[in-house]
Amino acid sequence: MSVNKAILVGHVGKDPNIRTAQSTGKKIASFSLASTESWRDRDTGERRKATEWHNIVVFNEGLVDVVEKYVRKGSRLYIEGKIKTRRYKGQDDIDRSVTEIVLDGFGSQLVLTDKREGGAPPAEGPGDYGSRPSLREEMNDEVPF
Repeated sequence: MSVNKAILVGHVGKDPNIRTAQSTGKKIASFSLASTESWRDRDTGERRKATEWHNIVVFNEGLVDVVEKYVRKGSRLYIEGKIKTRRYKGQDDIDRSVTEIVLDGFGSQLVLTDKREGGAPPAEGPGDYGSRPSLREEMNDEVPF
């Protein structure tokens, strides 16, 4: 058995790009997401941090609609998707590759974790909008013991 799953929490780097696929006519959303790790340096005691940038591509139509309506530069998101590497030939005829986190179907999730008035509901796979509480709501639940 094998698993291909990426889970990220981070901030959107710039407004999402929404385009339409020529072959299918379906909308596709893409954006960059920054995840930052922080730690204290053992030798100096200084706080250190490192930011990784991730390319996110959304094919799931329902999630594309959520991205188009609610996601903006700076939005904080929880994302679950698959890691995929795409290979292509550049304009200079050199082989290139790009690694992306793809949200395309079952198991893909996108949850807006911003604390905003009138924010969007959490969004999951096809037709499953608002059925799962956001991380913030889950954390505010009382402990059952």
